[in-house]
Amino acid sequence: MALFDLPLGQLREYRPDSGEPDDFDTFWKRTLDESDGYPLDAEFQPYDAALSAVDVYDVTFSGWGGHRIRAWLNVPAGAAGPLPCVVHYLGYGCGRGLPHDHLVWPASGRATLVVDTRGQGGVYGRSAGSTPDPHGGDNPQAPGFMTRGILDPHDYYYRRVFTDAVRAVEVARAHPSVDPDRIVVHGGSQGGGIAQAVTALSPHVKAALIDVPFLNNFRRAVEITDAGPYHEIVRFLSTQHGLAEGVFRTLAYFEGMSFAARATAPALYSVALMDTTCPPSTVFAAYNHWAGPKEIEVYPWNGHEGGSSTHQAAQLRKLRELG
Repeated sequence: MALFDLPLGQLREYRPDSGEPDDFDTFWKRTLDESDGYPLDAEFQPYDAALSAVDVYDVTFSGWGGHRIRAWLNVPAGAAGPLPCVVHYLGYGCGRGLPHDHLVWPASGRATLVVDTRGQGGVYGRSAGSTPDPHGGDNPQAPGFMTRGILDPHDYYYRRVFTDAVRAVEVARAHPSVDPDRIVVHGGSQGGGIAQAVTALSPHVKAALIDVPFLNNFRRAVEITDAGPYHEIVRFLSTQHGLAEGVFRTLAYFEGMSFAARATAPALYSVALMDTTCPPSTVFAAYNHWAGPKEIEVYPWNGHEGGSSTHQAAQLRKLRELG
């Protein structure tokens, strides 16, 4: 894939209007208030992962609607005192997999909560999921998750996912091995989009590591890329004629630019200039709205893999700096 989006100089200045609805904050306050009506009921069951340097817990907690969400908590074995914790959200189609898939952050001396994404984890063999999505919208949908409940923001799939993710921060803070004042959220692609939302919605996030994030600048995304998952929206609209206005009205409540404008914690982003899955203009659209301190690493010759291990090294250095 060649360069296909705006030149880097324009990307650094690209800050489109988010088009957020007037009741954006009210919508999310009501959503989280409703969720607070369900006890968190976090359970941490010791799990034998055959890892001598990491203590592992099989975690369940109540997310949106009281639905039970699965996670792994990996804690460096024998660590003294409450530790900083990375809450990790997963890419599209991925599940939590197995504990040994998530050892980088514990190797740096941090606890790690790996949060399953409801309904996902049935695509990639190493990333099996174990959390169903009992609630679904009643509209037709394109294969995938992007159009599930898309005609009503109250029914939209990511309302449930973002709520689960906010409550996961509270789960991490509840464990005695975790310092509740040192929570960092992390994710790539879908996980990056989730991390953006959580940083805006939770007052307990100290910093965010956001890689090639998804769920930003929806209108531009569907107009400039044929790649999934954004293309699921195009496929839906290609048969459900006349519904575009309602679709984009719903998506406005889940727009990453609007969350970024409310996020005040420090953030380290990454973007790849040949990324057709999350086009660079959609990433910069959110980054340029971010309200807190921010940095972005640009990978000019990469696609959706972004900076891969090179960028993870930069993240480790950032975490060391944060303490």
